[in-house]
Amino acid sequence: MLYPDLAHDLTLALDRARFMQSVGLIPDKWQADFLNSEAERVLLNCSRQSGKSTVTSVLAVHQAKYRAGSLTLLVSPSLRQSLELYAKVVDVYLATGGTLDDVQATELRLPNGSRIASLPSSEKTIRGFSKVDLLICDEASRIDDALYYAVSPMLAVSGGRLIMLSTPFGKRGVFHELWVNSDYTKIKITADKCPRISKAFLEREKRTLPSRTFKQEYMGEFVQTDDAIFSYDDVIGMVSDDIMPLFSGGDYEAYY
Repeated sequence: MLYPDLAHDLTLALDRARFMQSVGLIPDKWQADFLNSEAERVLLNCSRQSGKSTVTSVLAVHQAKYRAGSLTLLVSPSLRQSLELYAKVVDVYLATGGTLDDVQATELRLPNGSRIASLPSSEKTIRGFSKVDLLICDEASRIDDALYYAVSPMLAVSGGRLIMLSTPFGKRGVFHELWVNSDYTKIKITADKCPRISKAFLEREKRTLPSRTFKQEYMGEFVQTDDAIFSYDDVIGMVSDDIMPLFSGGDYEAYY
């Protein structure tokens, strides 16, 4: 083979799971399947410590490295949380042979013109960006719904991908709504399916944590919020398409 390095790099460009292995991380099967999927909208409902942040960090670096001039945004409910994910991105990038010269406080700038920016969840902040190729929303169940409504049209124009990763946070918010009602690709990984979480640890957590917390954090269940007067299921059960609304956005006389 005349250009072994070029052939190896081409293999990594085409196979994101192999790319993950190349930086010293062995993907679980679900991680490999996720990385090599081309789904444009993905919801990751994954247990704590299941590797969802790690695998999305790999995806972000792969995007930046092999799609010159691309823009990836990392969004979390707070800047501190965004920087936690960004730190994993930097670790992956340095493992590829990247240098600290490309690393800024909240943004990674590659020599090929690609950028990975870390941001707090803010509709106004996100609106300042255009041509977003990859948007990763960490702790998506806790992100303001207005953010999703702001970025969805933006991604439609740019053709970018949206990855939302989280554990559930009650039967509320856009993450829950999308999980229940959208046609997005949905991946659910419970703690008992993660090889890095022992059965003994999980049993101990189940005994010590409140049932609601354990079900959400480790089993990916959308549990009714404590402060709700009516349950989600009760409210949905009272909704009917067979009943004509009293008002219709100003067209009141249309019903009489």
